[in-house]
Amino acid sequence: MNEELTTSAAPAALDAELSEWLFGSLQRSGQRIKAEQYVRGLLSVQGRKTLRSIAAQLDGAAAQQSVHHFISESPWEWMPVRRALARHVQRTLAPDAWVIRPTLIPKAGSHSVGVDQQSLPLGRTVNGQHAVGAWLVSGRSAVPVDWQLRLSARWMVDPLRRRASVPADATVGTIEECVRVAVANVLGMKDVPRGPVVVDVADVDAASIARFLSSMGIAFIVRVSPEAQLRLDRSELPKYGGRERTAGELAESLPRLRQQVNPGDGPTTAVAIPVVASPSRSDRMLLLGEWGPVGHPRRRLWLTNADVPSAVPALRLTRLPGVVVRDFATISESVGVRDFAGRSFPGWHRHITLASVAHLVAALELRGLTASTGPSRR
Repeated sequence: MNEELTTSAAPAALDAELSEWLFGSLQRSGQRIKAEQYVRGLLSVQGRKTLRSIAAQLDGAAAQQSVHHFISESPWEWMPVRRALARHVQRTLAPDAWVIRPTLIPKAGSHSVGVDQQSLPLGRTVNGQHAVGAWLVSGRSAVPVDWQLRLSARWMVDPLRRRASVPADATVGTIEECVRVAVANVLGMKDVPRGPVVVDVADVDAASIARFLSSMGIAFIVRVSPEAQLRLDRSELPKYGGRERTAGELAESLPRLRQQVNPGDGPTTAVAIPVVASPSRSDRMLLLGEWGPVGHPRRRLWLTNADVPSAVPALRLTRLPGVVVRDFATISESVGVRDFAGRSFPGWHRHITLASVAHLVAALELRGLTASTGPSRR
């Protein structure tokens, strides 16, 4: 899963078949042409992919105004494009799971939609946007499909709300709420597998997210903090006390449950402990912990509803966020996922949707695949 990628010397191309597949929901031919042009600009422009730099690749003095209108003001919907993108990723790249992961987008100024002071580890802050991405991921490739932009309270009142065209149904959101919306969106996509879902988000209530995913009836793995409070499931481990303890304490306290496994990237020690994540004891799941070879720190802890005799299948899924990190750095950054500097909330969503399309095109190119790879659409 840590396979190295090398980029092609020539930019990837958006072919006619893929364009027809992804942009068929756009009602006007002019909109479909502009979407194609925008994606080609994201794939070919050197440096930052701003509206101005993309427009500079097009002919005509009015190109910049036209590009700005298409992204920020034209009334085309981005969710149908995202659903088509998800279906195409499914048929060409055979993903193993959805991965939900946050993205911090630093900004120099205060005018871009959603910009606020964002918290970092060790008490630091940075000026920028905070988004949550839903990715379809295999051991070889990761492609972003859906995005949520966190909006603080100041973006919910005029003049900022009006200036940014924030829709009436948008609300103040936490990152945890963005995760829930992202999951609901991907589960609502037709002809796309429902799971499993891997949530790799720090500083959220992992037990709450796990309960939500359990209520949706899907397989899941959720990264959990060592400080999260859990209880042993005494119906499974009746000889042990049922007091609430931290996930880190529980993982360390039952060495007899540890097993030596190899999830595919080398031997490791793992433990799967039955726990309950609510006072009612109705939310039964496993706390999955892992230790690397001697001398390496314990890796992250996870909550899962996996019901398997071995931890190996679940541990393989915990490697998928690493594929997202790799492909974000090697592909997403180069096609401008972070580069939208406009003030428009719809504009941000349209830009990042088309940047996700550009990411898919580049990923197919890197894998030597084409738009027609995979089963027929019929």
